[in-house]
Amino acid sequence: MLRIEALQPDGLSPVTLDVERGECLVVQGPSGGGKTLLLRAIADLDPCPGEALLDGESRTAMAGPEWRRRVRYVAADSGWWADRVAAHFADWTALVRQRGTLGLPAESGDWPVARLSTGERQRLALLRAVEHEPRVLLLDEPTSGLDAATRDLAEALLDTLRRSGVTLVWVTHDPDQAARVATRRMKLNEGQLEAA
Repeated sequence: MLRIEALQPDGLSPVTLDVERGECLVVQGPSGGGKTLLLRAIADLDPCPGEALLDGESRTAMAGPEWRRRVRYVAADSGWWADRVAAHFADWTALVRQRGTLGLPAESGDWPVARLSTGERQRLALLRAVEHEPRVLLLDEPTSGLDAATRDLAEALLDTLRRSGVTLVWVTHDPDQAARVATRRMKLNEGQLEAA
């Protein structure tokens, strides 16, 4: 279980909540309302007061990279640091099943990052996030650049992961998507996280 205790990113009221193993908590709210700040704080990317625990183990009890391996943040626009796609993965060839699930051909590992569309970047960022089998995925508009067919592929992969016990905290502006994927919904409005 992911437990958040009085976590307070800048501009938000303290957030306390539990997200169970295998749950998909969808967080909605207006643009600029702090949804990304909340995800980044949970991922320990931006320092702030409060605490986050995974199965009772505090994020402060482990090195930041270890926490972020277990609690993985997927940005709407992820960073890329090498020229070719495969260089961003520990073992590109081992991801054949997940690549296929996301509609990415094997040769996409040889693609230059500069040629990627927004949708390809988003699917590859999702693939990169699941490579090390995180226990929690913090998803910031992970399908915003996808067409309906590839969005459905990404949603199917994430649902399979959720059913296997991965916890999802998913930010989306799409009410139809929220209805499809959520096991629970909350809204962040005027700095307050509350039941939707």
